[in-house]
Amino acid sequence: MIAFDLSAGAARRALSPAGIEYDADEGRTRYATAVWCQLIEPGDSVAGRIIGARGPVAALEAVLGGAELSELTPKELAEGRKRWLPRLSAGAVAESLAAAAARGVTLLTRGDPDWPTQLDDLGAHAPLCLWVRGDASALRRLEASVAIVGARAASHYGDHVARELAADLAGSGIAVVSGGAYGIDGAAHRAALLAGGLTVALLAGGADRAYPAGHTQLIDDVARRGVVVSEVACGSAPTKWRFLQRNRLIAALSAATVVVEAGWRSGSLNTAGHAATLSRPLGAVPGQITSATSAGTHRLIREYGAQCITSADDVRELLGMGGAMDAAPSVGGTYTGDATRVKDAMSTRVWRDACAIARRAGMAADVVEGILGLLALDGAVESGIEGWRLPRVGA
Repeated sequence: MIAFDLSAGAARRALSPAGIEYDADEGRTRYATAVWCQLIEPGDSVAGRIIGARGPVAALEAVLGGAELSELTPKELAEGRKRWLPRLSAGAVAESLAAAAARGVTLLTRGDPDWPTQLDDLGAHAPLCLWVRGDASALRRLEASVAIVGARAASHYGDHVARELAADLAGSGIAVVSGGAYGIDGAAHRAALLAGGLTVALLAGGADRAYPAGHTQLIDDVARRGVVVSEVACGSAPTKWRFLQRNRLIAALSAATVVVEAGWRSGSLNTAGHAATLSRPLGAVPGQITSATSAGTHRLIREYGAQCITSADDVRELLGMGGAMDAAPSVGGTYTGDATRVKDAMSTRVWRDACAIARRAGMAADVVEGILGLLALDGAVESGIEGWRLPRVGA
């Protein structure tokens, strides 16, 4: 039997400095959840079964007390204790909670109203909790959402396609989910933000710090205007295993998954595999047959029945939403003609804000904002503190 204070007082002492105040029972449950986050790795189905059956507090008390558990075989329990108990540290739990408070990260559990219930489709492999930075309520608005994932070492083609898809979909109210990495992930997040849409970044490490470090500004922008999510406690480092396990959350959280570019053994195929296992719609973007960065997407289309994705309308069909005319407001479908109208309303000399451009173009301001974001990605317009303008010839 291992002594560890799980009393309401211990929970209060750990949670209060983090700005968290709950009644005694709720406080113990949340504290026990935070303890479990220190003990287990993502996707631990053995822990998931006993926590699902008994709740975080009773499951932890049973494990610490040396009791037999009917939900597990003696071997599973013995091996589980060998994995979990060496990590037991009240100090480490307190540090993770303090780090969460310092970075504005909240602990979201299955009992919270903002919990995204689609994650429960993972069964015993579902996350115990989520550490969330940003608008947690956004996780309830993912009925229309798509995971856009792909190679870190993306080609110019892949980067362009990811931006076009993400901006079009985000501009039409479809949330874009990805993993915050270099390459396709980053392109999708940036385009969704520029289009004024919702984007969600799922991290393999703690939600309190960006990984990769080069995406610190991007992850901060996502947290301000969308939501950054992790299932591991604040302060946790991203590891190869955690990246692979994080992919199951990307697939489960989204209504569909689209792989833009992927090598033959890309980690993006892992995300696609989880989507297929969960019976989520799966799409893949074709590329040149000689391109190594498209070998994985061609494999998905050929061997795994992924739908061929060539436009945002294809993604909407994957989601069962029909074409661009069924989604409003949309920056897709008629993008080419509308982009011409927007540019016709702009000048190379005079800066104009989006509302002024919309009035001159005779279009809705929110549609114009989405198109301006797309044009900016292609370098066709410039943005500044005074608004937008066309690039000067030779600039």
